[in-house]
Amino acid sequence: MKNKPSPSQGATPAVRKIIGDAIDTILQRFGKGAIMALGGEQTADPRRFETTSTGSINLDRALGIGGLPRGRIIEIFGPESSGKTTLTLHAIAEAQRAGLVTAFIDAEHALDVQYAQGIGVRLDELLISQPDCGEQALDIADTLARTGGVGLIVIDSVAALIPRAELEGEMGDQHLGLQARLMSQA
Repeated sequence: MKNKPSPSQGATPAVRKIIGDAIDTILQRFGKGAIMALGGEQTADPRRFETTSTGSINLDRALGIGGLPRGRIIEIFGPESSGKTTLTLHAIAEAQRAGLVTAFIDAEHALDVQYAQGIGVRLDELLISQPDCGEQALDIADTLARTGGVGLIVIDSVAALIPRAELEGEMGDQHLGLQARLMSQA
């Protein structure tokens, strides 16, 4: 069978036989493609991805594909005031230089437009939204993404995506898992 994964050549013959039998069982039960080795036709060519530069040559290289992959959700995580927004603003400036439409969904309502402009963001070309709640932010992002015409959408920040029910609720109301459910639908 073409593209059938084979056990590691470093494994003993007995282990290779057991794993080979397991692979056969998986393929019979779930069909072709249920398990595969990442080689041959299945291997992703890193040059195949369209990317947007982060504005940092070293970070672009470290990412392995030359920047942020387009058409993907990327979460930038780090401590408060560690440069996450600055990094996204550099990426927006790079995307704009490449002729892409960009959007910034400011859930924190804290975007410093003068700072963004100083980084190189062309404010007159930046779509910006300051949504009232998490659902609105994600709906706006989804609507923009579905057009296929927006090259980079930044949501700043996930922590500020407060569900409507939590905003409209009373003090002391239990809102367990609302943000997690909201994010799982994104």
